[in-house]
Amino acid sequence: MASSSADISDRPADNVMRPRPRKPIHSQVSHLSNASEQNSALDTSSNEHGTGTTSGRSTPVPVDAPPSVKSLSTARRQVRAEQRRRLFPTIEFASRVSHFDPSSDYRDFHGFFNLFWIGLAIMAITTMLRNIKDTGYPLRVEIWTLFTVKLWHLAIADFLMVATTAVSLPLHRVFRAAPVNGALTWAKGGMAIMSVYQVVWLAFWIAVPFLLDWTWTSQVFFLLHTMVILMKMHSYAFYNGHLSEAEKRLRALDNPSTASRAPAYLYPTSDNPMGTIASPTRPEAKGKGGGEDGALGDADAVAQLREDLARELTSPIGNTTYPANLTWANYADYICCPTLCYEIEYPRADKIDWKNLISKVIAIFGCIFLLTVISEEFILPALVDASQRLDPSTRPADSPLATADVLLILAETMSWLLFPFMLTFLLVFLVIFEYVLGACAEITHFADRQFYSDWWNSTDWMEFSREWNTPVYSFLRRHVYSASRPHIGKANATVITFLISAFGHEIVMACITKKLRGYGFVCQMSQLPIVMLQRTRWVRGKKTLNNVCFWCSMIMGLSLICSLYVLV
Repeated sequence: MASSSADISDRPADNVMRPRPRKPIHSQVSHLSNASEQNSALDTSSNEHGTGTTSGRSTPVPVDAPPSVKSLSTARRQVRAEQRRRLFPTIEFASRVSHFDPSSDYRDFHGFFNLFWIGLAIMAITTMLRNIKDTGYPLRVEIWTLFTVKLWHLAIADFLMVATTAVSLPLHRVFRAAPVNGALTWAKGGMAIMSVYQVVWLAFWIAVPFLLDWTWTSQVFFLLHTMVILMKMHSYAFYNGHLSEAEKRLRALDNPSTASRAPAYLYPTSDNPMGTIASPTRPEAKGKGGGEDGALGDADAVAQLREDLARELTSPIGNTTYPANLTWANYADYICCPTLCYEIEYPRADKIDWKNLISKVIAIFGCIFLLTVISEEFILPALVDASQRLDPSTRPADSPLATADVLLILAETMSWLLFPFMLTFLLVFLVIFEYVLGACAEITHFADRQFYSDWWNSTDWMEFSREWNTPVYSFLRRHVYSASRPHIGKANATVITFLISAFGHEIVMACITKKLRGYGFVCQMSQLPIVMLQRTRWVRGKKTLNNVCFWCSMIMGLSLICSLYVLV
């Protein structure tokens, strides 16, 4: 110990060991520190030859060393200076918010998405372990066995259901070939023929599951697919019918003296969601006159009308023009594309991402597995138990259930179904809009894959309807709201759109439960007054409150509707 002290005290003052400074973490402090260290290193190298002392970590460079040796020594010294660290790093404080703060710009919560799947995996594993302990088998088989009942009936009927929509193409060719004022043009008779055919087609295929006595699982798949194909058929027929009328008008303008000068109707698109009667470049659309000379203004109007009609007959991408799209290949491609609104052509991806496609296919079966587990373990037992408790045959005739007892059983059943239905709702959303539609888009090279928006941040039901299901919302906006708004006004068009949507949901619930009660219809139509209430000045702007109310009504509404349809 004494020798050590003596050794240290005998050393020159410049060779005393000192703590090495550390590099600050933050870039601004690091820049200042590096600049000072760099200047000190340069000062040392400039004075090094006069003093002859060093830090003890490198060999001194001789005075008469070549310039190359001196430059290498300086470079090594600068690198070592940049690698120094301070014992007490500087902490940089600034005005910042947390990631969950409403004013934060941070939006990457992918880790919570992974945590959601981990939680579902834990739920499935613990459920299977409990089933092994209770029954000796990992899964209950009550719902699993329903998937294989009359499977070939379902496959054949589904194929025929889709195939019978192909009549739209030959019928449309007939409507297009009809003379201008003939009875079979789209405006005269074609629209009525296709409307009647679609009503009869829908009624027939809704009746098929009942006639064949299918299970409810087969009915769910077949009915949802039927509604999707109905909307596809309607969009194909009505959009091409509109194009056939536009083509006839364009041909008629070859003889302007006898042709109609009415403005062209521009069909609703993503850039023109509401549809317009006249092009924005037309003089009347800009609020200007036709021109100084009447004849010149008439010629300009004809040229503008011809341009509007020609652009309407051309796809938004510009590669295809009507009627070149009237082919079987185009129709088959449209049926497979994940969209409900027909266009002459769509943006396409260059190639299939096989890794993405395989992951989505695996996710589809994973979601179906989890949905079945949740239904088997949590939803079905609660409904069966409530049904038995409400069954009059299980109780003595002299002690019927009181109204309070019935309401208590319904409330208890709803409480047991809240969390399972929340998981079911999220899984149904993922399996349809993320995985099934994503897989179809990958297979067909369909490039527009925004099938939903951030509906989970919705503050009212109107916003939810726009962002939760983009394909259906686009269809209703294009073929219901925009088609009816010029005739009945904005408010009535909104009511009509909600009526049709509520009617479609009620058909689905009635076919699944084999009960026509109207609960779903009433609940969906009640969204309109709720939206009006949320847009009052007392509630409007309170995003957190409205989002909480949205989620509560969503979760409670699902369990309430299910309880009412099954138990009442």
